[in-house]
Amino acid sequence: MTNFIPLFPLNIVVYPGEDLHLHIFEPRYKQLITECHAAQKSFGIPAVINNKVQDFGTAVTITELSKVYDNGEMDIKTKGDKVFRILEVIEEIPDKLYSGAIVNYPDNYERGNPELMRKMMASIRELHQLLNVKKDFKKEDGALSAYDVAHHVGLSLEEEYELLNLLDERQRREYLKRHLTKVIPMVAGMEQLKEKIKLNGHFKNLGGVDLGK
Repeated sequence: MTNFIPLFPLNIVVYPGEDLHLHIFEPRYKQLITECHAAQKSFGIPAVINNKVQDFGTAVTITELSKVYDNGEMDIKTKGDKVFRILEVIEEIPDKLYSGAIVNYPDNYERGNPELMRKMMASIRELHQLLNVKKDFKKEDGALSAYDVAHHVGLSLEEEYELLNLLDERQRREYLKRHLTKVIPMVAGMEQLKEKIKLNGHFKNLGGVDLGK
């Protein structure tokens, strides 16, 4: 299935199911949002990395037009719908300030093993404890998807985009599992380093080493 959607490129990765709040201030995007809201149509947010619009993005729907300011700026709430791939960018559209694209929607296998997600959540909570942060995911652990947690494990923008390119939930969970296996020991090591630095300059209660043994 292919169709045309307006594009709102941003320096972020948006995932299906994600709630995203935006403040709209540029004239071209004020036009885009006004038209999409009136027609109840989706628009696409492709990721921009190193000033380049990437091929993959997520179509989002406007769930609420929260506020319209006197100058036409808007606060909106959106929700990610499905992953798209750009086939052709349409830079100039008659009577439109914004660009668009012909896109398709690749098949996306979204089932995963609940028990594996529970184990992964234990690792994520270990990471958050090390970082002294708290997150409420608002779902039972086994019901969470990789998309639900991807923004909360310390991925770079490039890594978040790599995850968006994975169109099988099993692959996405394996990607996150490898990331957590790598990053948790690094963070734990940093915590130990911080504690060591804090001790510097304090009296240390250390036993001597007997060199005769």
